[in-house]
Amino acid sequence: MLRDGTTLRLRPPARADEKEVVEFLRRLSPDSLYMRFHGTVSVGPGIVDPMLDPDWVERGALVGEAAGGRIVAIGSYVRLREPAVAEVAFAVADELQGRGVGTRLLEQLAQIAGEMGIECLLAEVLAHNTGMLGVLRDAGFEQTREREGGELEVRLRIAPTASYLDKVAGRDHVAVTASLRRFFEPTSVAVIGASARRGSIGGELFRNVLAGDFAGAAYPVNARGEPVAGVRAYSSVEEIPDPIDLAVIAVPGQRVLDAAESALRAGVRALCVISAGFAEVGPEGLERQERLLALVRAYGGRVIGPNCLGLAVSGPGLNATFGPPGIPAGNIGFSSQSGALGLAFLQEATARGLGLSSFVSIGNKADVSSNDLLEHWEDDPSTEVILLYLESFGNPRRFGRIARRVARSKPVLAMKSGRSRAGARAAGSHTAALAGSEAAVDALFRQAGVIRADTLGELLDVASLLATQPLPKGRSVALVTNAGGLGILCADACEAAGLELPDLSDETRAKLAALLPGEASVANPIDLLGSATGATYEAALPAVLVDPRVDAVIVLFVPPVVAGADEVAAAIRAAVDGVEELDKPVLAVVMSAAGTPEPLRTGQRPIARFGYPESAAAALGLAADRAEWLRQPAGTIQEPPGIDAQSAQRVLAEALGRGEDVWLSPQETRALLDAYGLPRVEERHVGTEDEAVAAARELGFPVVAKTAVAGAHKTETGGLALDLRDESELQSALAQVGLPAVLQPMVRGFAEFLAGVVQDPVFGPLVAFGPGGVLAELIGEAQVRIAPVTDADAADLVRSGKSGRLVRGFRGPPSDAGALVDLVQRLSRLADELPEVAELDLNPVMGLAEGCVAVDARARVRRPQRPPQVKTW
Repeated sequence: MLRDGTTLRLRPPARADEKEVVEFLRRLSPDSLYMRFHGTVSVGPGIVDPMLDPDWVERGALVGEAAGGRIVAIGSYVRLREPAVAEVAFAVADELQGRGVGTRLLEQLAQIAGEMGIECLLAEVLAHNTGMLGVLRDAGFEQTREREGGELEVRLRIAPTASYLDKVAGRDHVAVTASLRRFFEPTSVAVIGASARRGSIGGELFRNVLAGDFAGAAYPVNARGEPVAGVRAYSSVEEIPDPIDLAVIAVPGQRVLDAAESALRAGVRALCVISAGFAEVGPEGLERQERLLALVRAYGGRVIGPNCLGLAVSGPGLNATFGPPGIPAGNIGFSSQSGALGLAFLQEATARGLGLSSFVSIGNKADVSSNDLLEHWEDDPSTEVILLYLESFGNPRRFGRIARRVARSKPVLAMKSGRSRAGARAAGSHTAALAGSEAAVDALFRQAGVIRADTLGELLDVASLLATQPLPKGRSVALVTNAGGLGILCADACEAAGLELPDLSDETRAKLAALLPGEASVANPIDLLGSATGATYEAALPAVLVDPRVDAVIVLFVPPVVAGADEVAAAIRAAVDGVEELDKPVLAVVMSAAGTPEPLRTGQRPIARFGYPESAAAALGLAADRAEWLRQPAGTIQEPPGIDAQSAQRVLAEALGRGEDVWLSPQETRALLDAYGLPRVEERHVGTEDEAVAAARELGFPVVAKTAVAGAHKTETGGLALDLRDESELQSALAQVGLPAVLQPMVRGFAEFLAGVVQDPVFGPLVAFGPGGVLAELIGEAQVRIAPVTDADAADLVRSGKSGRLVRGFRGPPSDAGALVDLVQRLSRLADELPEVAELDLNPVMGLAEGCVAVDARARVRRPQRPPQVKTW
């Protein structure tokens, strides 16, 4: 993705490309050619031969293809005699210079070179070649420069540091938002498949565009060129005399590619494909979807869908959906992977008075995904709250990076379907059994600050609260009700949501006592009694709203005989408007058969309205969680000292020489742990009884004897004997455990923990931590985080949940939390750097007063399968 939002296809150059590469170099201006080759050259096959058919070990090369397959850029590297260094060079067509092509080539070549063991790229640049020097400077790699005569030697350390990844993310953000501009700011729209017949999807969608009072020009396109709703139609987009920003395609699936190609030829670069018949129907549809994407990529465009409901944008008044004709404008950006759920949300949001800045149904998300939309909404001033309905993740790690950044400025709410564990894969270790896709989703959302809703109702509830109210500064909430039972229900729900009902200040209680009958309760919950009218609420609420002990207020009302819902809603409205600079969320549970009372939607600030006390408390609890997340430091990815990744790689390479999927031997496991500085108990590998006795004397009794069988569950196979106090007990234990065996000194810690890593096929490397020992899976409560973890993530993992209680000292002294956090950070580094480690189980890890130590470890390795990349941003 380039700086202006267009796309460029990168691929390795083959021998058959020789003529085209030569022609590309010949098209360069004399100045560009001079800069590339540091002098005047005669361009011919000899000069391009080293760039063709790269083997990637010694030579790597990529060419950039524009629309039509024309080569417009080339970048290459050649390994030097210093094996970890390769020389790199680029050439970009003159008309494309300054659009980020060289930087993108460098990013991709650096990634490939790094996988080949290259650590540094060297570029020799003429001192006055400011363009290339700028590319190298802005890439984000650590660099050094040396000048010799009229040339600069620039060395780039290509390790993907946090600084470099931030630079890449910044480039991606600029490019993606530019590529989506035509979807969200179109001045002209063509609806392909807009039939004059009422009831057809294309025809109704075009009528929605007209009914929405679209600020631009709208053109219907159908095979016969028949007018639609009184608007002149065309038989193809290419016949339309004006440029088209956005084309919405609603024709049968088998005709989509022809319609898309016609639109792309006409210069359209934003397509929204409503039509079904793609990946959702099987292999034939998947092949058609891949052809569609390749076609759009070839022209440098973007596509929403296929198999989607469409999109609506409040700014230009665009409703290009076949959903409801009137979508109210507001401050919520909503993306749905399901058209049906999107329709349900739009209808319910309209009923609640919630407005949208934009709505995008992404369907099969062949191209535009939730990640792309997050990039757009981050900068969109009309979007203040972001809602996502997700069925799957294409690139969850990238989602986490983007969402973590966006959530610092705007709340991100997500509903992820598919919580069932029925499809969880079989696992061979405690860590893998305790991890799983749902645990990974929870970890992803928690790390990124995404609020997870379990139901559509909860998604709407939290959206209603965040779209209208400030965040609470704490967890203290006051309840004001006219029915004691309603207050008790809400108090119970508040406690379940992690909220607190504090005692009100003496001043507040005195004010309430002066206003209310003697039978009323001025404690918290505040019971105004069933005789309360609108005037009672209006008089009592201000004192509660300004109480310094209160962070939020929930107002509850059930209609008695003496007062109606509209009257009380108006009173609540007046009380809230009467408090100057109110910075607390106010939630109203006004039960009424007539729906939301209008006064709650109007006034200086809308009041969040809920149907039941439980939904109000749950929404407020999630809002308080977000407020706490924002108060926490963002954290940084640390680099623990003393890591020898090369030694670990040698261990894995030797093990994988025995097979594609193997358990490490105890000796190999020890070497792996040592390479990453993971604390382990001292141990000896013994093959005979005499060796065992000698080892036990050296270690000192009491000792532990374990089977040396790779990957064995020792407690389940009888391969473990503890607290052996003399040679006789050791000899008896060896008869049970078997030889060869592993001997360790007996270690007693304050608490036992489980720590480990597992490679998830969707989410990548996960780090787990929780209560350990033989009952780890029964106790449960192990939590996972997606690697790489920040120091804040690692601390949260160690100090939260049941494991946090153990660390702090549950029925015993506390363990060294700092040492356990360091352990998690080292595991994170290992998991991220060594994808070959499919599972690593440290169980138990003994928490000590100073430090911690793993007394048992198992590791399984396999050759990683890299998933195909659809896009590199």
